[in-house]
Amino acid sequence: MEKNKKLVLENGKIFEGIGFGSNEEVVNDLVFNTNVVGYQEVISDPKNIKKIMCMTYPVIGNYGLNDEDFESNGITISGLVVREYNDVPSNFRFTYTLSEAMNESNVSGICGVDTREIARILREEGNMKAIICDIDKPIEQCLEIINNYNEQEKLINYVSSKKVWYSRTTNPLYTVVAIDCGIKKSLVKVLNTIGCNVVIVPYTLTKEQILSYKPNGIVISDGPGNPNECQEVIDLVNNLKGSIPILGIGYGKHIIEIAYGATVNKLKVGKNGSNYPVKDTRSGKIEITSQNNLYCLEEKTLSETELKVFLRNVLDNSVNGVIDRSNNIIGISYDLSISGCKQDNQLSRFLDMMKKFGRNK
Repeated sequence: MEKNKKLVLENGKIFEGIGFGSNEEVVNDLVFNTNVVGYQEVISDPKNIKKIMCMTYPVIGNYGLNDEDFESNGITISGLVVREYNDVPSNFRFTYTLSEAMNESNVSGICGVDTREIARILREEGNMKAIICDIDKPIEQCLEIINNYNEQEKLINYVSSKKVWYSRTTNPLYTVVAIDCGIKKSLVKVLNTIGCNVVIVPYTLTKEQILSYKPNGIVISDGPGNPNECQEVIDLVNNLKGSIPILGIGYGKHIIEIAYGATVNKLKVGKNGSNYPVKDTRSGKIEITSQNNLYCLEEKTLSETELKVFLRNVLDNSVNGVIDRSNNIIGISYDLSISGCKQDNQLSRFLDMMKKFGRNK
């Protein structure tokens, strides 16, 4: 097949390949993901809104897409970069191909490029902007478009719900209000599985509005963009601290850290994949986690706060979990998996906090 598209990076590097999905030209931030499976969840994750996603696993599309595995209402990325695209899925659950779904959602894709080299460039130089365009577009024009591109609006505004919605379970034990900063459907399923009715609310709701649902606990979801810009939820944590258990995940963890006065900075290169070992500093237990983080806590700024470190990334010793036991607040950096939710230590901690809060209410 003749090459008809190219990927141009902000540093001027060019990768020529074959297009699939939409033929639209797209420019945005380029990031990579190391997942071996789960490309449907990656491309529909609200946290990846508008990103150009480079998958390091070589074959993508081989099991198609289905209606059950989306993390949101559709594809959220703006572009997809893969080594080999497979358009003949082999999976009894698939209902349409990846290219069909991308074309319908106006998402541009390119295959036949060296994704390992792209990942190396991003690891060494950091995440950068890129463009997927027609192969004949002049490089000077491509770089001009890249340099002039700047995302103005807060990304959370693209993904947070504009209204309240509910996800109920049978024989509920608790009611949880989930602050939607870009919540994934799998997180709602996890909370339902452990016996929680979930009220999903926009991130702009006030303390009084949230407490009107009479929750036993608050969950602040993961989401895209800079957590330092989300003053609404930062203020909410300070207003609710000590009055109700709070669990923050990813973006939500950073919101908690900022609310306590710690500093959160953008990483040179994000942690995106399902293979990050995390150690509990008290028990010594290690679990392999799925993470999607572009920001990181500056640990030395925790010293003047009430937050204590209780989870660390084994690979770089970075902080993956903070806790304030006196105020029943937890923040973790990784996704909660539905497959192991009943054994998840952090969910157990959160459930214990809600049980305590319920008794004292």
